[in-house]
Amino acid sequence: MLLATFVFALMNVAVKYVGRIPAVEVIFFRSIVSLVMSGVALKSQKVPLFGNNRKILIARGVAGSIGLILFFATLQAVPLASAVTLMFLSPVFTAILGVWIVKESVKWVQWLFFAMCFIGILVIQGFDERVSFWWAVAGIAAAFFSGIAYNMIRKLKESEHPLVIVFYFPLVTLPVTIIYSFFDWVMPVGEEWLILLLVGVLTQIAQYFMTKSYQSEELNKVASVQYIGILYALGFGWIIFDETFNFMTYLGMSLVLVGVILNVAYKHRMTAKKR
Repeated sequence: MLLATFVFALMNVAVKYVGRIPAVEVIFFRSIVSLVMSGVALKSQKVPLFGNNRKILIARGVAGSIGLILFFATLQAVPLASAVTLMFLSPVFTAILGVWIVKESVKWVQWLFFAMCFIGILVIQGFDERVSFWWAVAGIAAAFFSGIAYNMIRKLKESEHPLVIVFYFPLVTLPVTIIYSFFDWVMPVGEEWLILLLVGVLTQIAQYFMTKSYQSEELNKVASVQYIGILYALGFGWIIFDETFNFMTYLGMSLVLVGVILNVAYKHRMTAKKR
Protein backbone atom coordinates (compact mmCIF):
# COMPACT_ATOMS: atom_id res chain seq x y z
CA MET A 1 0.00 0.00 0.00
CA LEU A 2 2.93 2.35 0.63
CA LEU A 3 4.16 1.72 -2.90
CA ALA A 4 0.66 2.10 -4.35
CA THR A 5 0.21 5.42 -2.52
CA PHE A 6 3.40 6.90 -3.95
CA VAL A 7 2.55 5.83 -7.51
CA PHE A 8 -0.98 7.23 -7.14
CA ALA A 9 0.59 10.53 -6.05
CA LEU A 10 2.59 10.66 -9.28
CA MET A 11 -0.60 9.89 -11.21
CA ASN A 12 -2.43 12.76 -9.47
CA VAL A 13 0.30 15.16 -10.58
CA ALA A 14 -0.05 13.93 -14.18
CA VAL A 15 -3.85 14.36 -14.10
CA LYS A 16 -3.59 17.91 -12.76
CA TYR A 17 -0.87 18.74 -15.29
CA VAL A 18 -3.30 18.05 -18.17
CA GLY A 19 -6.07 20.18 -16.65
CA ARG A 20 -7.05 21.38 -20.13
CA ILE A 21 -8.37 17.89 -20.90
CA PRO A 22 -11.81 17.05 -19.35
CA ALA A 23 -11.61 14.61 -16.44
CA VAL A 24 -13.80 12.00 -18.17
CA GLU A 25 -11.56 12.10 -21.25
CA VAL A 26 -8.48 11.58 -19.07
CA ILE A 27 -10.21 8.52 -17.59
CA PHE A 28 -11.03 7.32 -21.13
CA PHE A 29 -7.32 7.24 -22.03
CA ARG A 30 -6.47 5.76 -18.66
CA SER A 31 -9.02 2.99 -19.17
CA ILE A 32 -7.66 2.03 -22.58
CA VAL A 33 -4.11 1.65 -21.24
CA SER A 34 -5.26 -0.24 -18.16
CA LEU A 35 -7.53 -2.57 -20.15
CA VAL A 36 -4.76 -3.52 -22.56
CA MET A 37 -2.12 -3.99 -19.86
CA SER A 38 -4.46 -6.04 -17.65
CA GLY A 39 -5.67 -8.18 -20.55
CA VAL A 40 -2.13 -8.96 -21.72
CA ALA A 41 -0.99 -9.79 -18.19
CA LEU A 42 -3.97 -12.08 -17.58
CA LYS A 43 -3.48 -13.87 -20.89
CA SER A 44 0.23 -14.38 -20.23
CA GLN A 45 -0.59 -15.87 -16.81
CA LYS A 46 -3.44 -17.95 -18.31
CA VAL A 47 -5.98 -16.48 -15.90
CA PRO A 48 -9.62 -16.30 -17.16
CA LEU A 49 -10.41 -12.68 -18.04
CA PHE A 50 -13.92 -12.43 -16.65
CA GLY A 51 -13.42 -14.02 -13.23
CA ASN A 52 -15.89 -15.94 -11.10
CA ASN A 53 -18.02 -13.48 -9.13
CA ARG A 54 -19.09 -11.18 -11.94
CA LYS A 55 -21.85 -9.31 -10.08
CA ILE A 56 -19.46 -8.08 -7.40
CA LEU A 57 -16.76 -7.39 -10.00
CA ILE A 58 -19.19 -5.20 -11.95
CA ALA A 59 -20.38 -3.50 -8.74
CA ARG A 60 -16.77 -2.72 -7.89
CA GLY A 61 -16.25 -1.32 -11.38
CA VAL A 62 -19.35 0.90 -11.25
CA ALA A 63 -18.60 2.31 -7.78
CA GLY A 64 -14.94 2.81 -8.65
CA SER A 65 -15.80 4.56 -11.91
CA ILE A 66 -18.14 7.06 -10.25
CA GLY A 67 -15.56 7.74 -7.55
CA LEU A 68 -12.76 8.21 -10.07
CA ILE A 69 -14.70 10.60 -12.31
CA LEU A 70 -15.63 12.76 -9.32
CA PHE A 71 -12.07 12.68 -7.98
CA PHE A 72 -10.40 13.61 -11.29
CA ALA A 73 -12.83 16.50 -11.75
CA THR A 74 -12.11 17.71 -8.21
CA LEU A 75 -8.38 17.24 -8.72
CA GLN A 76 -8.42 19.55 -11.73
CA ALA A 77 -10.56 22.19 -10.00
CA VAL A 78 -8.94 22.66 -6.57
CA PRO A 79 -5.37 22.61 -5.16
CA LEU A 80 -3.67 19.21 -5.31
CA ALA A 81 -3.32 18.69 -1.54
CA SER A 82 -6.93 19.77 -0.90
CA ALA A 83 -8.29 17.35 -3.49
CA VAL A 84 -6.17 14.52 -2.12
CA THR A 85 -7.23 15.28 1.46
CA LEU A 86 -10.91 15.12 0.44
CA MET A 87 -10.29 11.81 -1.28
CA PHE A 88 -8.54 10.54 1.82
CA LEU A 89 -11.92 10.27 3.45
CA SER A 90 -12.21 7.04 1.42
CA PRO A 91 -10.47 4.93 4.11
CA VAL A 92 -12.92 6.33 6.64
CA PHE A 93 -15.86 5.39 4.42
CA THR A 94 -14.16 2.06 3.72
CA ALA A 95 -14.04 1.25 7.43
CA ILE A 96 -17.57 2.51 8.13
CA LEU A 97 -19.14 0.70 5.17
CA GLY A 98 -17.08 -2.38 6.03
CA VAL A 99 -19.25 -2.83 9.13
CA TRP A 100 -22.20 -3.77 6.89
CA ILE A 101 -20.54 -5.04 3.71
CA VAL A 102 -17.79 -7.32 5.02
CA LYS A 103 -18.82 -7.47 8.70
CA GLU A 104 -15.61 -5.97 10.13
CA SER A 105 -16.13 -4.30 13.50
CA VAL A 106 -15.41 -0.66 14.32
CA LYS A 107 -15.03 0.27 18.00
CA TRP A 108 -16.66 3.36 19.48
CA VAL A 109 -13.34 5.14 19.96
CA GLN A 110 -12.64 4.79 16.23
CA TRP A 111 -15.76 6.82 15.50
CA LEU A 112 -14.11 9.67 17.41
CA PHE A 113 -11.05 9.38 15.19
CA PHE A 114 -13.28 9.38 12.09
CA ALA A 115 -15.10 12.46 13.41
CA MET A 116 -11.75 14.21 13.77
CA CYS A 117 -11.05 13.50 10.10
CA PHE A 118 -14.40 14.97 9.02
CA ILE A 119 -13.84 18.06 11.19
CA GLY A 120 -10.50 18.48 9.43
CA ILE A 121 -12.27 18.42 6.06
CA LEU A 122 -14.75 21.06 7.25
CA VAL A 123 -11.87 23.29 8.37
CA ILE A 124 -10.19 22.96 4.97
CA GLN A 125 -13.39 23.80 3.12
CA GLY A 126 -14.18 26.72 5.39
CA PHE A 127 -10.78 28.41 5.26
CA ASP A 128 -9.61 27.74 1.69
CA GLU A 129 -11.65 29.86 -0.71
CA ARG A 130 -10.30 27.80 -3.63
CA VAL A 131 -12.38 24.84 -2.36
CA SER A 132 -16.03 25.71 -2.97
CA PHE A 133 -18.87 23.93 -1.18
CA TRP A 134 -19.87 21.94 -4.27
CA TRP A 135 -16.32 20.84 -5.05
CA ALA A 136 -16.01 19.73 -1.43
CA VAL A 137 -19.22 17.72 -1.85
CA ALA A 138 -17.86 16.20 -5.08
CA GLY A 139 -14.63 15.22 -3.34
CA ILE A 140 -16.48 13.65 -0.41
CA ALA A 141 -18.79 11.77 -2.80
CA ALA A 142 -15.72 10.47 -4.65
CA ALA A 143 -14.38 9.14 -1.35
CA PHE A 144 -17.72 7.51 -0.52
CA PHE A 145 -17.93 5.59 -3.80
CA SER A 146 -14.28 4.61 -3.48
CA GLY A 147 -15.10 3.21 -0.03
CA ILE A 148 -17.77 1.01 -1.63
CA ALA A 149 -15.30 -0.14 -4.29
CA TYR A 150 -12.65 -1.06 -1.71
CA ASN A 151 -15.17 -3.16 0.20
CA MET A 152 -16.06 -4.98 -2.99
CA ILE A 153 -12.36 -5.79 -3.41
CA ARG A 154 -12.32 -7.21 0.09
CA LYS A 155 -15.35 -9.41 -0.70
CA LEU A 156 -13.47 -10.77 -3.71
CA LYS A 157 -10.50 -11.79 -1.56
CA GLU A 158 -10.93 -15.54 -1.95
CA SER A 159 -12.44 -15.76 -5.42
CA GLU A 160 -10.51 -13.48 -7.77
CA HIS A 161 -7.01 -12.86 -9.03
CA PRO A 162 -5.95 -9.23 -8.34
CA LEU A 163 -5.48 -8.55 -12.06
CA VAL A 164 -9.05 -9.68 -12.80
CA ILE A 165 -10.32 -7.04 -10.35
CA VAL A 166 -8.09 -4.43 -11.98
CA PHE A 167 -9.26 -5.57 -15.45
CA TYR A 168 -12.94 -5.01 -14.62
CA PHE A 169 -12.37 -1.40 -13.64
CA PRO A 170 -11.58 -0.13 -17.18
CA LEU A 171 -13.97 -2.72 -18.66
CA VAL A 172 -16.89 -1.03 -16.87
CA THR A 173 -15.54 2.52 -17.15
CA LEU A 174 -14.68 2.57 -20.86
CA PRO A 175 -18.25 2.50 -22.29
CA VAL A 176 -19.34 5.42 -20.10
CA THR A 177 -16.30 7.56 -20.90
CA ILE A 178 -16.57 6.84 -24.65
CA ILE A 179 -20.15 8.16 -24.77
CA TYR A 180 -19.38 11.26 -22.69
CA SER A 181 -16.16 12.07 -24.54
CA PHE A 182 -17.96 11.89 -27.88
CA PHE A 183 -19.90 15.02 -26.91
CA ASP A 184 -17.10 16.84 -25.07
CA TRP A 185 -13.86 15.90 -26.83
CA VAL A 186 -10.71 18.02 -26.47
CA MET A 187 -7.87 16.94 -28.74
CA PRO A 188 -4.59 16.42 -26.81
CA VAL A 189 -1.53 18.12 -28.24
CA GLY A 190 2.21 17.62 -27.88
CA GLU A 191 3.34 16.23 -24.55
CA GLU A 192 -0.26 15.78 -23.38
CA TRP A 193 -0.35 12.48 -25.29
CA LEU A 194 2.63 11.21 -23.31
CA ILE A 195 1.18 12.38 -19.99
CA LEU A 196 -2.15 10.68 -20.72
CA LEU A 197 -0.27 7.46 -21.46
CA LEU A 198 1.67 7.92 -18.23
CA VAL A 199 -1.60 8.30 -16.28
CA GLY A 200 -2.68 4.88 -17.53
CA VAL A 201 0.62 3.14 -16.79
CA LEU A 202 0.96 4.62 -13.29
CA THR A 203 -2.64 3.75 -12.51
CA GLN A 204 -2.13 0.15 -13.55
CA ILE A 205 0.89 -0.24 -11.29
CA ALA A 206 -0.78 1.44 -8.32
CA GLN A 207 -4.08 -0.44 -8.76
CA TYR A 208 -2.31 -3.79 -8.72
CA PHE A 209 -0.45 -3.18 -5.45
CA MET A 210 -3.49 -1.55 -3.85
CA THR A 211 -5.67 -4.54 -4.77
CA LYS A 212 -3.11 -6.97 -3.35
CA SER A 213 -3.01 -5.04 -0.07
CA TYR A 214 -6.80 -4.96 0.30
CA GLN A 215 -7.01 -8.68 -0.34
CA SER A 216 -4.26 -9.48 2.17
CA GLU A 217 -5.06 -7.43 5.27
CA GLU A 218 -7.91 -5.92 7.31
CA LEU A 219 -9.57 -2.90 5.70
CA ASN A 220 -9.09 -0.64 8.72
CA LYS A 221 -5.33 -1.11 8.78
CA VAL A 222 -4.58 -1.10 5.07
CA ALA A 223 -6.90 1.76 4.11
CA SER A 224 -5.36 4.11 6.66
CA VAL A 225 -1.87 3.80 5.13
CA GLN A 226 -3.12 5.82 2.15
CA TYR A 227 -3.08 8.98 4.23
CA ILE A 228 0.66 9.34 3.83
CA GLY A 229 -0.23 10.55 0.33
CA ILE A 230 -1.11 13.97 1.78
CA LEU A 231 2.59 14.54 2.36
CA TYR A 232 3.31 13.71 -1.29
CA ALA A 233 0.48 16.02 -2.39
CA LEU A 234 1.77 18.94 -0.32
CA GLY A 235 5.29 18.47 -1.66
CA PHE A 236 4.33 18.03 -5.32
CA GLY A 237 1.77 20.85 -5.12
CA TRP A 238 4.35 23.27 -3.75
CA ILE A 239 7.21 22.27 -6.05
CA ILE A 240 5.33 21.76 -9.32
CA PHE A 241 2.20 23.93 -9.06
CA ASP A 242 3.42 26.59 -6.59
CA GLU A 243 0.50 25.87 -4.23
CA THR A 244 0.54 27.21 -0.68
CA PHE A 245 -2.05 27.22 2.11
CA ASN A 246 -3.01 29.34 5.11
CA PHE A 247 -2.57 28.20 8.71
CA MET A 248 -6.17 26.99 9.14
CA THR A 249 -5.98 24.82 6.02
CA TYR A 250 -2.82 23.19 7.32
CA LEU A 251 -4.62 22.71 10.64
CA GLY A 252 -7.47 20.95 8.86
CA MET A 253 -5.05 18.62 7.08
CA SER A 254 -3.33 17.94 10.38
CA LEU A 255 -6.63 16.97 12.01
CA VAL A 256 -7.21 14.46 9.24
CA LEU A 257 -3.74 12.98 9.64
CA VAL A 258 -3.94 12.83 13.45
CA GLY A 259 -7.29 11.07 13.22
CA VAL A 260 -5.78 8.48 10.92
CA ILE A 261 -2.63 7.97 12.98
CA LEU A 262 -4.72 7.41 16.11
CA ASN A 263 -6.90 4.92 14.26
CA VAL A 264 -3.90 2.99 12.96
CA ALA A 265 -2.30 2.89 16.41
CA TYR A 266 -5.55 1.68 17.97
CA LYS A 267 -5.99 -1.08 15.38
CA HIS A 268 -2.45 -2.31 15.88
CA ARG A 269 -2.98 -2.43 19.65
CA MET A 270 -6.20 -4.41 19.26
CA THR A 271 -4.50 -6.85 16.88
CA ALA A 272 -1.63 -7.34 19.32
CA LYS A 273 -4.08 -8.11 22.15
CA LYS A 274 -5.80 -10.80 20.07
CA ARG A 275 -2.48 -12.52 19.54
